[in-house]
Amino acid sequence: MITEIKTVFTDGELVEVCRKGDRSAFRELYRRYQQRVKSSLYQLCGDDGLDDLVQEVFLRTWKGLPKLREVSYFSTWLYRITWNVATDQRRQLAKMRFERFSPTGRFVGMGEEEESSGIASLSRPQDTPDLMQLHYQELVRKGLQILSLEHRAVLVWHDLEDMPQKEIAEILGLPVGTVKSRLFYARKQIRSFLEQQGAL
Repeated sequence: MITEIKTVFTDGELVEVCRKGDRSAFRELYRRYQQRVKSSLYQLCGDDGLDDLVQEVFLRTWKGLPKLREVSYFSTWLYRITWNVATDQRRQLAKMRFERFSPTGRFVGMGEEEESSGIASLSRPQDTPDLMQLHYQELVRKGLQILSLEHRAVLVWHDLEDMPQKEIAEILGLPVGTVKSRLFYARKQIRSFLEQQGAL
């Protein structure tokens, strides 16, 4: 058993130790990726139930470790689980939306639901942001709402988290060309929205 985890351990080495039942190795993987997973889920799903979604990702990760074939692809596999949790969450919200009526007797639309749940901006405000920065972040947050979850994921992972298009393609199970086209479309839509709002 590993009593002290050192940063020199690769993800693959930690996975192998995890498979032997060492929870301290998994805690190190959690420490390395928790913030990135949380950021991705925040961008894709908003603030509502965020901590629960993060816990769900790592619970699925722990349970699925014995089935991971290529331990060197741990981070890609983890992001795929993150994507699955995000899509499950969106499906659940959509189902709830159609199962209940608003007080006016009509279905609550996507825009209304997302507006109240706080769909994420490209970055959280800093401790003391100026008003222009807050205004721009709010516009970007609204701009992200016009994108599908699929387009939003590509834009967030590539432009915010600097993830290579090839890795995004592996996460989503898509050809790289499809990722490129989705990224192009998402950027175009966001830019068009910001231009309409006079932000560009």
